[in-house]
Amino acid sequence: MKVLLVTGSNGLIGSEMVKHFHGLGWKVHGLDNNMRADFFGPQGDTRWNQERLISELPQFTHHEMDIRNRRGVVELLGQIKPHAIIHTAAQPSHDLAASRPYDDFDVNAAGTLNVLEAARGVCPESPIVHLSTNKVYGDAPNRIRLKEMPTRWDYDDKKYWDGIAEDFSVDQSKHSLFGASKLAGDIFVQEYGRYFGMLTCCLRGGCLTGPSHSGVELHGFLSYLVKVGVTGGTYRVFGYKGKQVRDNIHSFDVARFAEEFINSPRSAEVYNIGGGRQNSCSILEAFARVEALIGKPIRWEYVDKAREGDHICYISNLTKLRQHYPKWDLSKSIDDIFTEVVKSWERRAV
Repeated sequence: MKVLLVTGSNGLIGSEMVKHFHGLGWKVHGLDNNMRADFFGPQGDTRWNQERLISELPQFTHHEMDIRNRRGVVELLGQIKPHAIIHTAAQPSHDLAASRPYDDFDVNAAGTLNVLEAARGVCPESPIVHLSTNKVYGDAPNRIRLKEMPTRWDYDDKKYWDGIAEDFSVDQSKHSLFGASKLAGDIFVQEYGRYFGMLTCCLRGGCLTGPSHSGVELHGFLSYLVKVGVTGGTYRVFGYKGKQVRDNIHSFDVARFAEEFINSPRSAEVYNIGGGRQNSCSILEAFARVEALIGKPIRWEYVDKAREGDHICYISNLTKLRQHYPKWDLSKSIDDIFTEVVKSWERRAV
């Protein structure tokens, strides 16, 4: 039986990876210490997801461990000797990074190095899939010429009609401290591929979402927007008239790509992974979609100040990813995503 290690296994992408590979017959080990609850309070707690995985998946083992525990990570890899590693553990918030910069860096950059170095010593032949972020490009995407539409911003340069590709600059822009720490981890993952010949890839995600997300205001815009719509409260829109655009990809499709990469790994690759133009929407458009599904208006207010380093319009160009792995494509439409996330929050609200 093949063995997989998933870091951040309680979270949205981590738990999806656990379920997906368990279903493929892998023995899956998860590393998590519910630090999301420390970052975001009770509303960010992921224990419910951890308990669900433990109760439903007989070949899943949870390890209560902090990714910053260098010795612990080495010992765990030595114990389980994984055939592949999927690294999703992260501090994911722009705003929180500014108030807790050491924690942000120690998790996102040093935690990634811990995984890489442990793997180099224990299982250097094992593929490593690293969940990076589109924030490694900083706010440079905002320099692309845009046009304002009734409900969204869009690219006014045909070069970017299909979105932003992997050769877009990561330099000379404002990243937020979160974007900077994730870029450091991203570069380390590439370097362990190039310098040591390990099989690594960085997935620079657009808006990764799905029904297992514990969305909060500081991270997980779509899940949190649905949560507010279903359970009440007021959603705050930060700048750009609510017309800022994200491309949304279901966590299941991210797991499907990880499967493809692990089956046919490459070294030091970078892929922009998101929903592409077909799964893109603005906040205003998201309000309309959710309101149609829940049958009531969402209460929201406008804050006339955008978040630092935030993107006005971001769509992932999936060309390279599809060329390298032609068996992969999006299987979940934007309608599927909204429907599943709404149903998930309705179940949790009971």
